[in-house]
Amino acid sequence: MSTSVGSGLPALSEEYGALTGIVDSLSEEEAWLPTGCLGFHVRDLVMHMLGDARRALVALSTPSAVAPDRDAVTYWSDSPGADDPECRGLRSQRILASAYSLTALRREWRETTAAVVYRAEHSDLDEALATQGHTLLAADLVSTLVVEAVVHHLDLVKYLDRPGPSAGPLSVVRRTLDGLLGRPAPAHWDDVTYALSATGRRDLTAEDRAALGDDVARLPLIS
Repeated sequence: MSTSVGSGLPALSEEYGALTGIVDSLSEEEAWLPTGCLGFHVRDLVMHMLGDARRALVALSTPSAVAPDRDAVTYWSDSPGADDPECRGLRSQRILASAYSLTALRREWRETTAAVVYRAEHSDLDEALATQGHTLLAADLVSTLVVEAVVHHLDLVKYLDRPGPSAGPLSVVRRTLDGLLGRPAPAHWDDVTYALSATGRRDLTAEDRAALGDDVARLPLIS
């Protein structure tokens, strides 16, 4: 059984619940604020996260007869969409988000994420599932969903007066990043600093670079 089983499901439910609270609380003015994702306003980022949730719902219902070729860590080694020099992803999210009222976006986010959590809680976590050209166990898929949600949660609240992700979901991100780095993070990094630094969302200090040594060239670990 995947090592991500123990905390993945509770973390997914907790993180999606926290994000739903933020999305439900947004005013129209706040929906046009910038985020930690370059070029994304809040509503654009919520639209992007909704796309992640939709993909998750499909993946949780797509069993594979092929043995897993990725796990909760190696999934990120060639994550789709990282190489997009023409910013096609950004432009498509802007177009899609503009077609939704904030009320409709809230409703679809709430309903889709609730369905993802329900489907995950009723899945065989040892079942192999297909997504984005790879196969991984359901438990590992759930872990990747937590990581996506937490990183974008940090993006979402960068200019919003809202709480960031909590300890449980952040611990899933730390475990994933440790696996990608092949060692624990620098001791002076807390979970949020680690998540921001390892995803290229925070400039490294001289102390960071000294602690990382040659591994500094491997960042960002997740784009």
